Amino acid sequence: MEQRGRESAGKPVGRRVVLGVLGLGAAGVAFGAKIQNQLDNVLAEVSSKDPTGLTQLLPGGGGFQFYNVADSIPHRNATDYRLTVDGLVDRPASYTLADLQAMQQTRLVKDVQCVTGWRVPNTEFSGVLLRDLLAMSGVQQQGTAIRFSCFDGVYTESLTLDEARRDDVIIAHQMNGSPVTSAHGGPVRLYVAPMYFYKSAKWLSGITVTSQVEPGYWEHYGYDVEAWVGRSNGRDDAPTSN
Repeated sequence: MEQRGRESAGKPVGRRVVLGVLGLGAAGVAFGAKIQNQLDNVLAEVSSKDPTGLTQLLPGGGGFQFYNVADSIPHRNATDYRLTVDGLVDRPASYTLADLQAMQQTRLVKDVQCVTGWRVPNTEFSGVLLRDLLAMSGVQQQGTAIRFSCFDGVYTESLTLDEARRDDVIIAHQMNGSPVTSAHGGPVRLYVAPMYFYKSAKWLSGITVTSQVEPGYWEHYGYDVEAWVGRSNGRDDAPTSN
């Protein structure tokens, strides 16, 4: 989810800083993907301390609201990133970013819907079907759910095994044709297209097969475990995936 669960530490951002970031937003539009990662990180750090809401209007943000559940934006690169698959599986595994990029890829273009109301239409995510990773590891008979952990040390999420095996649930390393930036949860994040965006855990580092659903970070703050867009959390938004 691109939403903050608690107030970040530090002083509110001032008008001068906001105006400076507005200039960065314009630069992002002018120079394109080359500086998008740096721009996303600046926007995420500043908007988390911005009581004015002005940073949500920046052209570089692409319609997303940048918030963070930890104290800062965590970072991993292609060298130090690892994704583990473990728990109730026959063949635990660890994957590098290059491993994931070399696998068969799936591209999804869907609307992203936040449970707080904002929506970003026609957002592209590309990566590996979660069900393919699970199949390679061999889910044991008692495995009925998945727990996702993240390298920020805070974010967690869950799905049932049936949900995880859908063809619109991927382990994404590309977003809108470019690598997923750190601010958007990269280098690898979960993308669960038919559910509210808090289910699409950022900074994904672990996929653990469990015997039952273990509610994630946002569910402990009152969000629904079953987060289908338009059919949960008291909302009636149009579906994002069929």
